[in-house]
Amino acid sequence: MIVKGAKINDRYQIIKTLGEGGMANVYLAHDTILDRSVAVKVLRGDLASDDKFVRRFQREALSASSLSHQNIVEMYDVGEDDGQYYIVMEYVDGKTLKQLLKVRGRLSLTEVIDIMLQLTDGMAHAHDSYIIHRDIKPQNIMILSNGVIKITDFGVATALNSTQLTQTNSVMGTVHYLPPEQANGKGSTIKSDIYSMGILMYELLSGSVPYKGDSAVEIALKHLKEPLPSIRKENSSIPQSLENIIIKSTAKNPKNRYKDAREMHEDLKTALDESRVNEPRYVYPYAENDLENTKALDNELEIIKKKEEEKTKKEVAKIEEEMFVENKKQNKLLIVLLSIFTSLIIITTVIIILYFKKGDVKDVLIPDVSGYTTVKAANTLTDAGFEVNTDYKYVASDVYEEGYVVKTSPEIGRKVKEGTVITIYLSSGDQAFTIEDYKGKNYLEVKGKLEEICDCNVTVETEKVDEEDKVKEDIVLKTSPAAGESVKIGEAIVIYIPEVEYKYPDFTSGYTLEQIEKFAEKHELNVDYKYVTDDTLAEGTIISQSRAPKSVVTPKANLTITISRKTEEEPEEELPEEPEGNIEEEPENAE
Repeated sequence: MIVKGAKINDRYQIIKTLGEGGMANVYLAHDTILDRSVAVKVLRGDLASDDKFVRRFQREALSASSLSHQNIVEMYDVGEDDGQYYIVMEYVDGKTLKQLLKVRGRLSLTEVIDIMLQLTDGMAHAHDSYIIHRDIKPQNIMILSNGVIKITDFGVATALNSTQLTQTNSVMGTVHYLPPEQANGKGSTIKSDIYSMGILMYELLSGSVPYKGDSAVEIALKHLKEPLPSIRKENSSIPQSLENIIIKSTAKNPKNRYKDAREMHEDLKTALDESRVNEPRYVYPYAENDLENTKALDNELEIIKKKEEEKTKKEVAKIEEEMFVENKKQNKLLIVLLSIFTSLIIITTVIIILYFKKGDVKDVLIPDVSGYTTVKAANTLTDAGFEVNTDYKYVASDVYEEGYVVKTSPEIGRKVKEGTVITIYLSSGDQAFTIEDYKGKNYLEVKGKLEEICDCNVTVETEKVDEEDKVKEDIVLKTSPAAGESVKIGEAIVIYIPEVEYKYPDFTSGYTLEQIEKFAEKHELNVDYKYVTDDTLAEGTIISQSRAPKSVVTPKANLTITISRKTEEEPEEELPEEPEGNIEEEPENAE
């Protein structure tokens, strides 16, 4: 873990932790050179020590950094700092599809179509650049508040995940979305990504993955052997056209899948058309059972079962030995009887734990430990069946003396599962500290510093400022409480940052048409020019504007500029030219 305030490569200052995984930790950081927020992914220490993996990681991450698409998280930088390998990428302020599914259960048809259209469009772009993701899953797809999705983890998808298989030294993707050919130890292709997208689409519509099992090998075998469950049986409102897309993309034989992500994208466009509502169920043109070598996975499953049995025997033997040593000073007959009796109990217990499902963990009421000392509170909570977080927090309190318990998290009086970790909040008494003058400093750095110093609830609000003030958008204007004032530990602090308010200038004060055009383009204004004849003014003089000077600019607004012009002069009538030279007159009485 990297602490708040630390810098990576003397450039990326850590603000807070965004997430922790089996492969890497992700942090929100501030790029001190380009003055922007970024996400920094730092590889786990055990992976960083593998030279072969590091070279592969850097190569793939650098190749992925060449991708530029609205639905792919942009990579900014890849590097190493004091043995820590990191990737710097675009910071996406959203949630993963997995988080969305936990809240919503499953998504509507139109939402799924919209997400899949964006996903296939982004993957088509990646495939055009010969980059295969290998680990498409809802945890690797972010969704913003406006519905735009961002695909993450390009170039690191082949790294270690929490539920993966390794066969013949080739790392495969997360097992719940694992294509059959990868489960067989074969190489990945763009059709492998299509399979994973089909499984993802199934999960978005149903709220759960199609294949489940007690081990990674068991799930992989289901991907290889079992047909995909019909999603229409689970939800009859799903049209056959939509199920056909899932059937085609999740074919076990790659020949039966879409040829590429773009073909899948085009099929999704018309999935909800009336003309496709009653289309027949998709039938595979090629046999589905041409995948081979599943025996290797069957053997691996047997090996795992044997290892579990051996582990159980060793644990039982170890417990018996410990019990024997503990009681060896007692009467020999008693030792024998107790050993046999204890061994039988232990063996029975171990067997029940390992081979039968555990019962539901009971709910326990969190006892009231407010006003207790830390030792007494910790003992009380432990006796009640909870674990206690030894990293105590501090809050200001006028009720309890300094060092005594004020509250817990989760709250006192709540019913939670036995074994829940409880955080204890101690009174800091009337302890307070003085707010420094943070004006002009980056608000993210200040927020992180305040949270670290006082364990306060720090929030950020905006305050409108005039464009003429020329202040940076990410700096601190002021704080509440203000600089120099005292605040107690745990109290709320508000940081105010600028929200620039743009106003119309007085265009009649010497502005040119070119300057007006640039202003309109910058603020997305619709400009209309009106010409008025006025011989008293110079040609092209700005006479008036429809938006008053100093009024607030809003994008897409209409702006009319009135401009002077001269009266058009009528051209003078041209007289016929006099003939040149002498013209002889005809005689009057010429015959």
